[in-house]
Formats: sequence, C-alpha cells, structure tokens
Amino acid sequence: MKLFFMSDIHGSVYYLNKALDKFKEEKADYIIVLGDHLYHGARNPLPKEYNPKQVIEILNSFTDRIIAVRGNCDSEVDEMVLNFPIMATYSNILYNNKRLFLTHGHIYNENNMPKLANGDVFIYGHTHIPKVEKMDNIYIINPGSITLPKKNNPHTYGILERNTFKIKDLEGNTHKEISFG
Repeated sequence: MKLFFMSDIHGSVYYLNKALDKFKEEKADYIIVLGDHLYHGARNPLPKEYNPKQVIEILNSFTDRIIAVRGNCDSEVDEMVLNFPIMATYSNILYNNKRLFLTHGHIYNENNMPKLANGDVFIYGHTHIPKVEKMDNIYIINPGSITLPKKNNPHTYGILERNTFKIKDLEGNTHKEISFG
C-alpha cells in the first residue's frame, strides 16, 4: 500500500491541485490530510488562490480516498460541508506491523507525545516544517505544508511506501527520507 500525506492546505486551490496532481502521479492508494483544510488562520497570510468553497468541492471528489484529522484551523462547520470526517484529534493506522499515529500537532506533538510502542511512527503537521528523525525508538515525521511552508522550506508532501517515508517537493524531488527498520 502506498500512502500520500499532506498537511496545512489552508484553503488554497492552487496548492491543493498541485498536490493532488502528485497524488495521481505517485499512484498512491489513500490521501492522509493532517489538518487545516479550509482556512488560512489568523497568523498566516492569505494563500495563493484562496477559495475554501472550491477546496471543499475538490476534496469531496476524493472522499473515498481520504483519511483526515482536525487541525487548529478546522471547525465543526467544516465537517458539515466536507463528505469525510475531520474532527478527530488523532487517528491510528496499522502499516506493516507499525502503528502510524496521525495528528495535526497542536495538541499532540514532540513536547506532548502520546504513549507509543518502540518502532511506532508519530506523524504530524502544524509547524509547516518538514522533518524526519528517530528519537527514543519512535519515528517522528512532519511532511511540511503544501501551501505555506516556513523557514525557507519548499512546498512539500509525504509518500510512504515499502517502509520508507519520503518528503517531496511539489516538483517530485525528494527533500528528506527515512526508512523504518
């Protein structure tokens, strides 16, 4: 199974379409959205081609392929217009005998980690900064932001296939990579 990860869309039709083009090119099975679907948030600039209503239409066309969690900019009203659940603070997926703990990062994060077993994978968004590392036998991954990257990082998404997580820019170049041992 091949999983496509994106975070922090923040209502940008432009960057969502670029990311979904990569999803199709990658021939991934599912899209994991790590929160902040529709709105840019008070601390962020207005993103390119900001149009939450159109983002709703686009995301709803992929309803059967999306697993999502709530970001700090997401609300109950958003779940009323999206055809898939987004209000869970976290989700778990089992992948090749590993638990993938999926969250946005504003509640669970590196300073407030959930209880995970050795070799489990903690995947979050929120910071808009790509990251891959192994700490205390837990893999910690942030695919970055497709729309509003920070600290001079590119616009990025993640791909998990064959126990390797790659963070790629929207041109498809690998930015960071980690393999699960």
